[in-house]
Amino acid sequence: MRSCAGLSVAIVICFLIGCSHDKAKAVEATASKPTNAGSETAEVILPPDSPKLKRIRVEPVRLAEVPLDEVVAPGKIEINPNRLSRVLMPVPGRVRQVLVRLGDGVKEGTPLLRLESPEVSAATSAYRQAEAAVSRAQAALLKAESDLERLRDLYENRAVAKKEVISAESLLAQAKADVQQAQATKSEAQRRLEILGLKPGEFGQEVIVRAPITGKVLEISVAPGEYRNDTSATLMTIADLGTVWVVADIPENSIRLVTRGEQIDIELDAYPGETFKGRVTQLADVVDPQTRTVRVRAEMANPKGRFRPEMFGRIRHLQNFKQILVVPVGAVIQGDGRSLVYREKNPGTFEPVDVEAVNRYVDVIPIVKGLKSGDRVVIDGAMLLKAP
Repeated sequence: MRSCAGLSVAIVICFLIGCSHDKAKAVEATASKPTNAGSETAEVILPPDSPKLKRIRVEPVRLAEVPLDEVVAPGKIEINPNRLSRVLMPVPGRVRQVLVRLGDGVKEGTPLLRLESPEVSAATSAYRQAEAAVSRAQAALLKAESDLERLRDLYENRAVAKKEVISAESLLAQAKADVQQAQATKSEAQRRLEILGLKPGEFGQEVIVRAPITGKVLEISVAPGEYRNDTSATLMTIADLGTVWVVADIPENSIRLVTRGEQIDIELDAYPGETFKGRVTQLADVVDPQTRTVRVRAEMANPKGRFRPEMFGRIRHLQNFKQILVVPVGAVIQGDGRSLVYREKNPGTFEPVDVEAVNRYVDVIPIVKGLKSGDRVVIDGAMLLKAP
């Protein structure tokens, strides 16, 4: 009988202890939820021993100088057309040798091709003929000068008529003109040889085609042994990639923020996390009627050759810098057309605050309304405070 009574007492005690433990758990759970469950406008209170507190970071808002206007547009790298050269055949002929390969770096004057051409013999012959014509004209001039001097002596001694002296003077003037013309023809023939890189008077020379600019060989469309008559066809393309263009299409409603000559930031997909500088050199004079954008070109220095044509990226331009309150990106929760942060009222007590934010700048978000200096907000773990 005593044994049964003792067993009954033990059962009652265990029941009371269990009820007390469940009640304590319920109190803690209730305290860790918003006072108005299911609402993001309610205050959230966490007990001192809540594990959530260890996962939540709180910092005061701070002032920073950030831009209120920003333009971001996709873009790509293009060759600077002012530093692009297409190599042509100087004269019709056969390509004897191609002296460079695709991708080679060349300096201005570097030999690119060796050609043999019938134009070489023609140009050399023309120079020799012009040289001979100069010699004949100079000999005729000497004779005309001598004849005039002799006739003047005879005229002074009344041995010839005045008209013979006048005729000799006319012949001398003609001889001088012939010399000048012959010398001009010779200079023209010599200049032709110089353009082709040939030495005067030597037959059987080859034409050496040289690089017109310093740069890289981007294209080769000729092979040894080919005979080319078309002197307008491109044999090679050489580009100086020391500077490149970044081209982007700016929305029509943002073009007022970009002006010629100012610097912009450039980000490239090939180099994440890096920002480069460029200078706006040109804005299109018309708006694209299909996309309602304006094409903008910026020039960017490329001393190490890291920027290659057709690389994709974006341009970013910032304006209207102002001292304003900012919070880290992780502090702002966005959704349902609103932005909010959790402000710490007291240790363990947080209240959601609707804020008006502007475009993200680097790793912070400017706040124009909703917070004041000195407020402490949750910068990490804000999602833990949202109602389930």
